[in-house]
Amino acid sequence: MDVHNKDQRRKNMRAIKSADTSIEVRVRKMLWHAGYRYRLNVKNLPGTPDIYLPKYRAAIQINGCLWHGHNCPQFVLPKTRTEFWKAKILSNAQRDLRNINESRQQNVRVLLIWECAIRGNGRLEPDYLLKLISRWLTTDDSLSVIDKQGIRSAPQEDLEAQFNKALN
Repeated sequence: MDVHNKDQRRKNMRAIKSADTSIEVRVRKMLWHAGYRYRLNVKNLPGTPDIYLPKYRAAIQINGCLWHGHNCPQFVLPKTRTEFWKAKILSNAQRDLRNINESRQQNVRVLLIWECAIRGNGRLEPDYLLKLISRWLTTDDSLSVIDKQGIRSAPQEDLEAQFNKALN
């Protein structure tokens, strides 16, 4: 049973932003103060990545753990309308994978940062997060992931398995 009435739930859901979220702004400020220059939400790149660093041909996508099905403690499948949310989150994950694949085909490297690395229990310290991003920018890894465990290169198959594990 939902703890909010229908009107309150609608108001809450409408307040959720798709761009300029607090976690995106934190990462952008961190990068800007470190001297990195970037473009926001570049429309001609697959998935309009949150941050694009042209100098490095690198896109940074910052995903919320709930909305994109990250297998971590911050992801809890809603108890109401479970089938709807499962389908919604699965379609988000499939779109993410498709956009990552298309970006890599265009020789754009992708760094996926999960919300749990930025906020919540076990989050990474901002200086450490910046160090991980900076280190990745100087590598030639085409796809890497940062979560609360740190950074790792991630073959696309690993991402697919992670999404499937969260939704099963």
